[in-house]
Amino acid sequence: MTLPKDPAILLSCVNTKLRDEYPSLSELCAALDADRAELESILAKLDYHYSPSRNQFI
Repeated sequence: MTLPKDPAILLSCVNTKLRDEYPSLSELCAALDADRAELESILAKLDYHYSPSRNQFI
């Protein structure tokens, strides 16, 4: 699966996948062959940061 390019849609997509399919951001990135640093950088521009305890970007 290719992740969306639009940051707001990306946020929604990633959080949904984390909630429904993956127990961690590392596992999501490995399964989707996504660059974790790039993903976190894109979402940080929207002021969202990954919370391991909640397993979502908040």
